[in-house]
Amino acid sequence: MPKDNYIFELSPDVTRRPVSYETRYGIGIAADLYAPADFDETAQYPALIVGAPYGGVKEQGPGIYANELAKQGFVVLTFDPAWNGASEGGALHLSSPEQMVEDFMAAVDFLGTRPFVAREQIGAIGICGSGGFALSAAKIDPRIKAVATVSMYDISRMMKKGFGDSLTDADRQAALKTLAEQRWSDFETGDAAMTDRGAPLEWDAGANPVGAEFGEFYARPRGYHPRSTTQFTMTSSPAWMNFALLDDLDWLAGRPLLLVAGDEAHSLYFSEDVFDEAPEPKELFKVADCNHVDLYDRLDKIPFAKLVSFFGAAFAEGKALAAE
Repeated sequence: MPKDNYIFELSPDVTRRPVSYETRYGIGIAADLYAPADFDETAQYPALIVGAPYGGVKEQGPGIYANELAKQGFVVLTFDPAWNGASEGGALHLSSPEQMVEDFMAAVDFLGTRPFVAREQIGAIGICGSGGFALSAAKIDPRIKAVATVSMYDISRMMKKGFGDSLTDADRQAALKTLAEQRWSDFETGDAAMTDRGAPLEWDAGANPVGAEFGEFYARPRGYHPRSTTQFTMTSSPAWMNFALLDDLDWLAGRPLLLVAGDEAHSLYFSEDVFDEAPEPKELFKVADCNHVDLYDRLDKIPFAKLVSFFGAAFAEGKALAAE
């Protein structure tokens, strides 16, 4: 693994520097800013924000995306979500729907106040859970001019209804009762109980194929990072059940949406359902012979040319509209 626990080597055609900024809650965000090697601070560049999978950090998939997209002339910001990774409160591993959406809007605050960023050319890419967060942020933040999701998960739907919408009302009520009582225990001990690892260290692929897919990435050298435990506090879960990330998609109001998913991904139904509900312009781009996690790091699978053309077209159209 390269130094500093990045799971990839930085391209000689790209620069990376650490940056930090605060959310509107005053929480400090640890981030990386990628730029082309011939970066000119007196010029203005199109900019992209890349969010990590739910439980991931900037040194994993987001950095891989930023490394490739900066070669194509974008300034790219990757970040650790509030309360996770190297951002403030990281040891707590809190998970908050409003905060994870706010993370994207705070990233826009930061990028849009850099003199080298063209404010009318800021887009967002969300991988896995961040796909839902980026899309939810874009609904209410028109500064995000275009959105791409990759292997999207709708975490609020997942928490409320279970994988494949399989959670029964009785199961949900039992879970809520357990979690409510857990709050008393957390309060008394001052030590928040954690969920099981979303990516188990060992697994039976036959019994748990989804866990095996995540484990092969997060729990092995392929994607391992010490700050990416794929765990959150147990009592974070009810908030997600009470927060609908992807209602009111019509609020995108004509801003382009690209949904990228593997044709073999267990999560494909999330992207398909959003595609059915979202307004135009929209596109569902399925990557052949590809599962959910392949799009985290497989350079031969991630459709970078598609992402570049999507944002290039979106920003060009936005510039034209702004000039009218």
